[in-house]
Amino acid sequence: MSGLFGKTRVGYYSVSLEKMQQCELHQKDIVNIVKGIRGIAPGIGAYKLFLMIKDAHSDKFIGRDKFYNLINRNHLMLKPERRRHTTNSNHNYRKYKNLIKGIVLSRPNQLWVADITYIDTDNGVCYLHLITDAFTHEIIGYTLSDSLIAENTLSALNQAIVQAGNMDSNHVIHHSDRGSQYCCNAYIERLNSIHASISMTEDYKPTDNAIAERVNGIIKQEWLYRMKRPKDLKHAQKIMADIISFYNNRRPHMSNGMLTPVQMRLKFENVK
Repeated sequence: MSGLFGKTRVGYYSVSLEKMQQCELHQKDIVNIVKGIRGIAPGIGAYKLFLMIKDAHSDKFIGRDKFYNLINRNHLMLKPERRRHTTNSNHNYRKYKNLIKGIVLSRPNQLWVADITYIDTDNGVCYLHLITDAFTHEIIGYTLSDSLIAENTLSALNQAIVQAGNMDSNHVIHHSDRGSQYCCNAYIERLNSIHASISMTEDYKPTDNAIAERVNGIIKQEWLYRMKRPKDLKHAQKIMADIISFYNNRRPHMSNGMLTPVQMRLKFENVK
């Protein structure tokens, strides 16, 4: 009797066992790769890991759900972090509508996105106030301080206005969350002084300010998570100056056709 599909029963099960062992070896390789990446970037999430490994082993890589199950079984899923709130939207200042849904970007100084994120040091928490040009992805204003007061947020905005220079910032849209730093009188008055349109998130989702969140993630995942924690604010300020200089001038962006943010801006200026 030929057995199952032309094979004897013993032969069929030996082949199945061999495939299972290959699968197990393959899964062990995946686990080791995940551990290796996490050794460099301990905060990188499951979906980014899946894309990174799939890109390198696209021919025979497992599906996303199987990948999630695999790293979960091996206790490699990240535990949800307790989110630190850097802005407080429970205030009496005016809150503005979201003006950027469906926006198509075509030039620098069309849309600026603002956000605040925290930076841990041995001496406590610091706060990075950022303004990013959404078209070039260039960080055009920032302040790293030990306080969330609006004065620091306003300092980042003033840097962005100076950075814009001779370029037309009169029609820029400034987009942020609804934190008190962005809604307070001094900040709104400064935006009005350059005739900026004011846009704010409405649904309290990270995707409502995705570009700003992406910049935060790059700074943390590509630099801060890979290095020793800064000693204090002064040390963190020096590190951040180096990071932002590299980010703006040397790091290529896929969304810019692999140009750096500064190259992207200069390319547009030269066309004009």
